[in-house]
Amino acid sequence: MYVGTLSFDLLLGDVRSLKEKRSVVRPIVAELQRKYAVSVAETGDQNLHRRAEIGLAVVSGDTGHLSEVLDRCERLVAARPEVELLSVRRRLHGDED
Repeated sequence: MYVGTLSFDLLLGDVRSLKEKRSVVRPIVAELQRKYAVSVAETGDQNLHRRAEIGLAVVSGDTGHLSEVLDRCERLVAARPEVELLSVRRRLHGDED
């Protein structure tokens, strides 16, 4: 069994309130869940208007499939015009970890 995680550090566009922030972050989280059946949530920077951290996890029996899903998720977030992807942290965990 392998577990892959991604942590996205995002800079949001013209966001002036936490309510506007939620209207940007929630659709990203929902699309990742719907398209790729991953576990995903806003995991940090909840009190900052223009920053967001989104965490994502995938479990698979095959590292190739795991890497493919993580790559697709990263491309989806990077392609969103309303956010700037500042950094992505990727981790892979195996049975030996």
